[in-house]
Amino acid sequence: QVHLVESGGGLVQAGGSLRLSCAASGRTFSRYAMGWFRQTPGKEREFVAAISWSGGATYYAGAVKGRFAISRDNAKNTVYLQMNSLKPEDTAVYYCAARRWESGSYYSADYDYWGQGTQVTVSS
Repeated sequence: QVHLVESGGGLVQAGGSLRLSCAASGRTFSRYAMGWFRQTPGKEREFVAAISWSGGATYYAGAVKGRFAISRDNAKNTVYLQMNSLKPEDTAVYYCAARRWESGSYYSADYDYWGQGTQVTVSS
């Protein structure tokens, strides 16, 4: 069992930056690939970024590539999402997820555990 808690969301102006954190419980964090997804009301949860369990491979949605960066610190059981050049369309609830597999995935169904989410609002 893995318990995930996101933090770092908030209100920011367009062009600004935020860093989300996701703290995981358990001693096997390094055996989970991690992902970030986001969701707005009335829409399906969409993939944002993922990272392999070693941190050696990263994956990004086209809409965020070049602006967002995912990283992890296995010693701290934490995964991060650095978000730069934020746009109003990045407004959403952001969720982190854990997948008991070496590589990340673009598909939410491939993840085994989810956090409760953190709201990110980007004003124009």
